[in-house]
Amino acid sequence: MTPEKDQELAKRARMLSLVVAGAVILWLGGQWIGRMLGLPGRFAYLFDLMAMGAFIWVLVVTFGIWRARRDDS
Repeated sequence: MTPEKDQELAKRARMLSLVVAGAVILWLGGQWIGRMLGLPGRFAYLFDLMAMGAFIWVLVVTFGIWRARRDDS
């Protein structure tokens, strides 16, 4: 694997870690704020769906990184 390709994959992996951390923080914050404001449960489901969408995207991109590393070795 070339150093440029390795750096690109590392950059994508760092982005994934930020997306996971951000999704968790936003999900927890949304649940907490919704409860504090007395919002209906459907808003909690909205935060759940957004978090699940982020995690599915992370899985797809992680699979792409894994395939790229496997194909180069």
